[in-house]
Amino acid sequence: MQKIDQKANKKDGSSFILGSGSPRRRELLGEIIDNFSVVISDAEEIKSHPDGLLSLVQENARLKAIAVAEIHPDKWILGADTLVALGEKVMGKPKNRDEAHSMISLLSGQTHEVSTGLCIMHRGINFEECRVDTSRVSFKKLNDSIIEEYFEEVNPLDKAGGYAIQTRADLIIEKFEGSHSNVVGLPVEMLREWLLELEILN
Repeated sequence: MQKIDQKANKKDGSSFILGSGSPRRRELLGEIIDNFSVVISDAEEIKSHPDGLLSLVQENARLKAIAVAEIHPDKWILGADTLVALGEKVMGKPKNRDEAHSMISLLSGQTHEVSTGLCIMHRGINFEECRVDTSRVSFKKLNDSIIEEYFEEVNPLDKAGGYAIQTRADLIIEKFEGSHSNVVGLPVEMLREWLLELEILN
């Protein structure tokens, strides 16, 4: 993972809101912006999109941003949504440990994609733009004992696909391509460049 020196470019983000309750996204955004607010979006996610999975994850990010922007029209809002997919099969958050085990077993020995949709919105200046970043993750060939060992160290129930790349990746992941932070839930590299373009960062 390429580390970017961001400290010199941080900016007071008091007019910036992260529309997500994810502690992982909050931590990653904190690498870029200081003093932003968090407002958990109550938007209802859609489950499919006629234009495919990338449009789905982008639209869900947009819906989350809209819900927060309606309450805070004078602020910059960031909506985000992350999707794990093996081919056209979407892996959401497992309902229980058995479902998590099935998901990991399906991903075993396969390469899947993790896409995060981001939507930046400011109602006060009529600004809205959405982008998507995608990473590819290849799993090792796993047996039941390795999966159970992994679950002893990682709670799979609050994670899309039932895994977290930032915790004991050595047990399950062979390699990944693209942004590491994107797999965690927020593509820091892409977002930082985008915020520089918008002069939210300087």
